[in-house]
Amino acid sequence: MKFIMDFPVGITFDLGIVLLGYFCGSLPFSLWVTQMMRGVDVRSSGSGHATATNTMRQAGWRAGVMVLFLDIVKGFFPVYLAQVYGIHGWVVPFTATLAVLGHCWPLFAGFRGGMGLATSGGAILVVSPLGFLIGVGVLIVLVLIFRHSARASVVAGLLLPWIYWLIRFRGDLFWVTLGVGIVVAVRFFDDWNRKYRELWLDRQV
Repeated sequence: MKFIMDFPVGITFDLGIVLLGYFCGSLPFSLWVTQMMRGVDVRSSGSGHATATNTMRQAGWRAGVMVLFLDIVKGFFPVYLAQVYGIHGWVVPFTATLAVLGHCWPLFAGFRGGMGLATSGGAILVVSPLGFLIGVGVLIVLVLIFRHSARASVVAGLLLPWIYWLIRFRGDLFWVTLGVGIVVAVRFFDDWNRKYRELWLDRQV
C-alpha cells in the first residue's frame, strides 16, 4: 500500500525536476547581458543566435565569458539536482535534455535561443568531469578536421555518445550525451551551409 501511494508522488517530483531543467535552460542570459550592456537584442546581428560567442561580438569578451559561465551553470544546476534528488533513473538524462532544449528554444525568449553547446557541457560536467574533457577534445578535433563549427558540432552531437560507449563510459553519461547530442545536432544542422570567416566566432562572409 505504501508503494502504491508513494509511486505517483515520486513520478510527480521527478517530472518537476525535469521541467525545472527546461525552465533553467530557458533563461536567456545572452539576451539579458547584451541588452543591459549594449541596449540591443543579441539576435539582431552577427550569427543571429543567442550565444556566448555572439555576445562577445556585440558586448565584448567580459560579457561573453559571463554568458558562457551562466549557460554552463544552467545545464549544471538542474542536472545536479536531478542526480542528487531524482528518484528514478531516467530523471538525469531527461533533465539534461530538457535543459538544452530550453536553451535552444527558450520559453522566455520567444523560442529563439542559442545552440546548446555550453549548456550541454554543464550537464555532462555533472555526471563525468573526465567525460566533459573528452567531449571538449573531440569537438576541437572535429572543428579542426571540418574547418566548420556547425558541421563539427552536428557530428560531435551524434558521435560522442558512441565514443563514450566504446571506451566504457556508460550509465548516465551515455544517456545524457545521447539526449543532449541529438538536440545539439538538430540545432546546428540549421547552420550546416553557413559560411564562416572566423573559426570560433562564426562571422558570416
